[in-house]
Amino acid sequence: MNQNYGTLYLVGTPIGNLEDITYRAVRILSEVDLIAAEDTRHTIKLLNHLNISKPMISYHDNNRISRAKELTEKLKEGLNIALVSDAGMPSISDPGEELVSMAVSQGINVTVVPGPSASLTALIMSGLPSDRFAFEGFLPQKHSDRVKFLETIKNEERTLIFYEGPHRVKSMLADVLKVFGDRKASVLRELTKVHEEAIRGTLSGIIAHFEVNEPRGEFVIVVEGSPKKDDAHDYSNITIEEHVRQYIEQGYGRMDAMKLAAKDRGISKRDIYGLLNK
Repeated sequence: MNQNYGTLYLVGTPIGNLEDITYRAVRILSEVDLIAAEDTRHTIKLLNHLNISKPMISYHDNNRISRAKELTEKLKEGLNIALVSDAGMPSISDPGEELVSMAVSQGINVTVVPGPSASLTALIMSGLPSDRFAFEGFLPQKHSDRVKFLETIKNEERTLIFYEGPHRVKSMLADVLKVFGDRKASVLRELTKVHEEAIRGTLSGIIAHFEVNEPRGEFVIVVEGSPKKDDAHDYSNITIEEHVRQYIEQGYGRMDAMKLAAKDRGISKRDIYGLLNK
């Protein structure tokens, strides 16, 4: 590391409750020369609450490449810079990765001031296994892309963590149910805030909840991993017709139900079709 360069501090900020700021985060934000913020209008509220006055510069998805180059030059000039997102840890579903990579490649010291994380907070609140997990962040917005992506991870045995906003959470959950089946899940909203809520149950039950309760706030969705192969269902005690009917009763169309039953049994959909139409 070049001793004449400044240091880039990745500072975790509260995800809701402002009391979750750490003593170290307050000190670093007070000492740095410049604060790079995802949204300066949002960060100024936190700084005002902490009685901190510092120059700020925007660093968001739309300018992350050009601004990363600019900030790297400032670090090489000897400025100490703190990077913050609107909530939680920078670089986790928020801008930061490009800046960190560029700074590291230039021999600039990069360090982290740990803070709250919505994904980990939700995981340990969910009641689902937390020893092994995979964070997937926001799924693709387009329905077909989302389903295609979910197909690639449906056999993941680790607990899965997703982010979603209020306008797409119902359609997202419906797609997860269709691809994964009716697994255990927890949907957590407004974490650490006044209206914090945890909705636990099965995917179908949570979807039913949102049919009568309009989704509000930001959501973290935690979904049970795929059953281990040793724990997989034994379908030898039900007929193929019953197997297909189970999926139809979950809301799948007949062709999709046949495809899923075929996969469960390790045979082709053509074989299922032939056996059902004898």
